Amino acid sequence: MATANYKELLEAGCHFGHLTRKWNPNMAPYIFMEKNGIHIIDLNKTVAKLDEAAAALSQIAKSGKKVLFVATKKQAKDLTAQKVEEINMPYITERWSGGMLTNFATVRKAVRKLNSLEKMEKDGTFDKISKRERLSKSRQKDKLNKNIGSISDLNRLPAALFIVDIHKEHIAVAEAKKLGIPTFAIVDTNSNPNEVDFAIPANDDSSASVAKILDVVCASIAEGLSERKASKEASKKSEAVAEEKEA
Repeated sequence: MATANYKELLEAGCHFGHLTRKWNPNMAPYIFMEKNGIHIIDLNKTVAKLDEAAAALSQIAKSGKKVLFVATKKQAKDLTAQKVEEINMPYITERWSGGMLTNFATVRKAVRKLNSLEKMEKDGTFDKISKRERLSKSRQKDKLNKNIGSISDLNRLPAALFIVDIHKEHIAVAEAKKLGIPTFAIVDTNSNPNEVDFAIPANDDSSASVAKILDVVCASIAEGLSERKASKEASKKSEAVAEEKEA
């Protein structure tokens, strides 16, 4: 299984927390020291928590369930989208709309609308309507695609959420908690780690730090998916052998 590397986390600056005056006291167990007015995160704790989270996420992926990634902050959104697309998991990087989870039926309705508009564009329906109406529908499609295109394959509530910066994504955290959906998150020194199920203490403002954490997480999920695929193939093979024997 993909595991965290202390040296790589150090080089990525995962240990740099916020100014000491902005800290959350609940992060005390994960703080190594104070330096130049900044809290330094204990990377030994980060390694342990990251490995724990990665193992759990791998099992979720192996079971065939989806993990929804949430990262709308500027320095994390693009790299999150890039890395998560590679493992074919849903993600939100533009804006978390209130009710994304608690009012999931409405979200699915919007996804169906998006799929309908995309179908109209492909089958030539757009060419048969007025220019004004075509422009209106095209703008509607682009807006929907920007906001929910990355979750168009999410047919049911996700099995878990992975969040970058729970301070910024507090609405997502609250909705997941209300529905009993497990939460995994990168938690900096200004946030409360007790708000999520799997807190990974690390710098959530640096692109390099977020990228390094996501590398481990996504690699673990990829392994879980690979194990699921191998298990399915082995099952099919054994069934084929059994059928041959019966014949």
